[in-house]
Amino acid sequence: MKLILSPVRMDTALTASVAGTTLTLNGDALDFGPLPNGAVLPREAIDSPWIAGDVSRDMAGILTVPLILPHGANAPEETLFPEPLTVTSGPVALPPYQAPEEEIADAE
Repeated sequence: MKLILSPVRMDTALTASVAGTTLTLNGDALDFGPLPNGAVLPREAIDSPWIAGDVSRDMAGILTVPLILPHGANAPEETLFPEPLTVTSGPVALPPYQAPEEEIADAE
């Protein structure tokens, strides 16, 4: 599963995990198993505030899911300009919500 991250300043952090074709976001499971190869599932058909756009499955069966990546007021550069993530299973290592306290103090 390929996750495309779209940073948004929010007061709520996000946790994510993958098990097969199921993406779990803050405890809510989204099963994309029924989406056939080469198909697109419109954002409007997905009941999750964390999905940032249409979900697609390429002809090789790889799911691409655009996600909102919440961040705090002092988010590090890796969070503000994230790289896409490829995840096969388990917890998703999302970029940090906020920079560590010592980095915030050094910047001031």
